Amino acid sequence: MVGSSCKIESSDASLPLTSLNHISIVCRSVEESLNFYQKVLGFFPIRRPGSFDFDGAWLFNYGIGIHLLQSENPESMPRKGEINPKDNHISFQCESLILVEDKLKDMGISYVQRTVEEGGIFVDQIFFHDPDGFMVEICNCENLPVIPLPAAVQVAGVCKRVGCLLKQQQQQQQQQKVAQCLSPAIHVKEQEAHIPCA
Repeated sequence: MVGSSCKIESSDASLPLTSLNHISIVCRSVEESLNFYQKVLGFFPIRRPGSFDFDGAWLFNYGIGIHLLQSENPESMPRKGEINPKDNHISFQCESLILVEDKLKDMGISYVQRTVEEGGIFVDQIFFHDPDGFMVEICNCENLPVIPLPAAVQVAGVCKRVGCLLKQQQQQQQQQKVAQCLSPAIHVKEQEAHIPCA
């Protein structure tokens, strides 16, 4: 889903955005987090403006940046032990979840694995924490199609109803196709020919 160059047009009222630029993560130790994001996730450091009067580091890869910010009070930062897939996280697509899992085991990084099924489509997910407890997901989420919801649908509670909504949308599309076929033959100006529905 994410990472595609495809842009779904939004309403004129929304902000004129083009893409995700970066995420910022407050760290207990910028050095430790810098090491993690380079060695585990394959990001590389890039130049950071010298005018900043606080410690941090910038990294980049996969079309996005990660900005690490040194906490002013690292000891007060909460520590997370349990990996909860419903927590805040950033997600990355991968080519092989088996390879990701093997590498995490080799690095001694604890993770949780989940599989989501939606209408016969399966998405595999692996969740783990960075040194500060910020969660990272690795998945094959590209398996799920990006289907915009109709404007009239309320967003809250939508996940429970997605299967129903998809079925309704498919029925509506099928009804539109049938209606087109029942209407008189389509006139094509360029060829001055009539094309009947098949």
